[in-house]
Amino acid sequence: MCPLRLFDGRIPMIALIQTLAVAEYLSFHRAAQALGTSQSSVSQRIRSLEEYLGVLLFDRNTRGVRLTEAGRRFVDQIREALDIIDHAIMTTEMHARGEDGDLCIGVHALTPGCTLDRLFERFHSEYSGVRLHIAEGTAREAQIMVREGRPDVAFMACTHEIPDLNSRVIWRDRLMVGLPAHHPLAARQDVAWRQLAEETFLVRHGGTGPQMHDMIVTRSAGKWLTPTIQRVDVGRSALLSMIAAGHGVSLFVEEGAAANTANVAFLPIRDEPETIPFSAVWSPKNRDPNLSKLITMAGKPESA
Repeated sequence: MCPLRLFDGRIPMIALIQTLAVAEYLSFHRAAQALGTSQSSVSQRIRSLEEYLGVLLFDRNTRGVRLTEAGRRFVDQIREALDIIDHAIMTTEMHARGEDGDLCIGVHALTPGCTLDRLFERFHSEYSGVRLHIAEGTAREAQIMVREGRPDVAFMACTHEIPDLNSRVIWRDRLMVGLPAHHPLAARQDVAWRQLAEETFLVRHGGTGPQMHDMIVTRSAGKWLTPTIQRVDVGRSALLSMIAAGHGVSLFVEEGAAANTANVAFLPIRDEPETIPFSAVWSPKNRDPNLSKLITMAGKPESA
């Protein structure tokens, strides 16, 4: 049968449903009762269907009806086809409600127990059918990619006033400096920016590295010589190992400092003017209901 014939008006969907009901009850009378219609209506539609197909679907006798071999094959295939249609409708409705699908997320970093890690855990708990695809990158990379719809949203350090993108501050955190445990300043309760002027700052190429680089330059501008800044193409774990080995210092937020490693000391910078904001950035053209769910959840307190 041509796939279009089902919907071109010659075979009404109700005729197929009634055929399945008669096949289940093996009775026109009981099938009509189950469907809330008249027996004559069921009988007439199935007779018209048989005439259209050119085969008998049911053998009729005084004791009831039974499927013919052609009827059995037809009913099996129709039942399978309707199951596929039901599944398509169900999954489409679920996606419209934000209950399934895929969501691509760009992050500056992701460590166990951090704000983003907890957010994704909460989201997965409530919307377990949504698959999260997470990739790390810089803010500059993320802005370009979000415009193209991949990822759906990026979480990045600092505030971002971008004309063609939506942006919202999700959380804030205090700035810390990571020092080798044997560093002369490591025993202090805090440090000032001026005390770090002669240090070598290790700044990652990825993650929040570009923003940290700009912050170091800005804080020293007009006050003292810009500290030595060494760009390193490593992940967070390798960066911490380099600090512990005495290759330099680096900047972190307090949340990242909580996942401490041996031989690295984290101190707050007492003259840092404000906490560091972290923002979600996404395209206003992206109408994915899953994205809306995540942004809404990100803006709520974790206890809510």
